[in-house]
Amino acid sequence: MNGSSSTSSKFAFVSWIVGFSILGFLYFLFWTLASHDYNWKAIQPYQSNMLKGWGMTLLISAIAAGISILLGAILTAAQLASVKMTRLLARGYIELIRGTPLITQIVIGYYVFSVALEEKILILFSVRVEFAPFWVGIVILSAFSAAYLSEIFRGGIESIGKTQWESGRAIGLSDFQIYRFVVIPQAIRRVLPASAGLFADLVKNSSLLYIIAVHEFFMQTRGAVANSYASIEGYIPLAIGYLIITLPISLISRKLEARFKYEH
Repeated sequence: MNGSSSTSSKFAFVSWIVGFSILGFLYFLFWTLASHDYNWKAIQPYQSNMLKGWGMTLLISAIAAGISILLGAILTAAQLASVKMTRLLARGYIELIRGTPLITQIVIGYYVFSVALEEKILILFSVRVEFAPFWVGIVILSAFSAAYLSEIFRGGIESIGKTQWESGRAIGLSDFQIYRFVVIPQAIRRVLPASAGLFADLVKNSSLLYIIAVHEFFMQTRGAVANSYASIEGYIPLAIGYLIITLPISLISRKLEARFKYEH
């Protein structure tokens, strides 16, 4: 009993230390921002461009998130397939994507693969096409996020115990019905937090598309800062703009998690 009380006291002490440390950091952060001599007029001429960039980031993130969910589900099915070759190919793709930086994938995807595909189409069909950086960026972001989503989905499915499968088979359900009515509803609740974090990362990763001249939020802000010399006045709205997109993702995820938990 004394040992348990002593452990609780130590935990409470550490919790207070951590809490005060976070509070001190936040105080220093807000004090620093509040004491800065701002020049908002310098950034005003570029506000419309920054707002357009924010809208572009939102559009890119929404499309890429939808595609990545579909690709992630396909990769998950491939990882769980009974055919060994299919599993190996899916695993190889996932390890390749996860093992290389996204910025490298963007550069190679746009300047190598998209150019090679344009040339192949010209040779085979005598049609000249040019893939817009916007769509190439979406494809690359989707392919990148899908690899991570697939691992999240696979982990959620494999976390369901064998007894669930045995119970489903005992009442005459097929494997497909067990997936649909037993495994997937439980797996969804388990993968929601990690998936929400990944979608928030997808929004922030979209800022890397500036290297292929996609006029998203970061690129527009970067241009505004370079022209106005008002770095803080540009990057504070940048941070707020990303928070406006990512915070609802977290809130929606929590509501969905609570809903599935209630249903379970």
